[in-house]
Amino acid sequence: MMIGSKVDYDISNLYIPKDSKEDIDYQKSFNATLTIIVRDKDGKVIRRHKQKSHSPTANFIGLMLPATWYNTTGKTFTLTSTSNSTYNYAPYGPNIMYGINYPNSNSNQQTYLINIMVGSGSNSNPYSAINLASPISNGSGTGQLLYMTPNIPTGITINDNQAYFITSQSFINQSGGTVNITEVGIVINLGIHDSANYQDFTASVLTWYDVLSSPISVGSGQSIVIYYTFSVNA
Repeated sequence: MMIGSKVDYDISNLYIPKDSKEDIDYQKSFNATLTIIVRDKDGKVIRRHKQKSHSPTANFIGLMLPATWYNTTGKTFTLTSTSNSTYNYAPYGPNIMYGINYPNSNSNQQTYLINIMVGSGSNSNPYSAINLASPISNGSGTGQLLYMTPNIPTGITINDNQAYFITSQSFINQSGGTVNITEVGIVINLGIHDSANYQDFTASVLTWYDVLSSPISVGSGQSIVIYYTFSVNA
């Protein structure tokens, strides 16, 4: 699906409404932004939505905890999949070596990212969310959207004192009716190996979750592109 030649404008210069502007007026060391572009059946942009993203999940926080935390506390962190399966994880332990299986072009794990998932519900506590409240499934049936292949960056862009990357995914409505989106999340394929017990945890894990500041309606024949921009300022 062609995104068009004005993507930079769409995701960089889009005005953020006052009710969702929040703390954008001052610099932060880390920023995450969610942008959604809606197009009609002819590819014309009919709506632009942009908001600050503030909702890493507990799974994300656990994966980002430094090894010193695990070493000092002697604890493990419980990762929970979208199907509610769990695994106690730590980077290392006295008798156990845990390892995250990195993407490998020679295996079926080409990338961590499974998809940017959309839904029609909302979670009251994003931190504890393990899945979207009401996921919209992939397909062309009633209430469904066609999930296109995610666009995954091959590297990080450096611009003056800012480093950032953008990941995106397109969705097409061929259901014959309108589909309303109220929540968005990032789901990754995580594989962890436990060397002591020879056990593996491979599952879909929700790492990021957002409730939209206003719903997005996607009519039959229309399409959307969802962009997540993650940036760090020096």
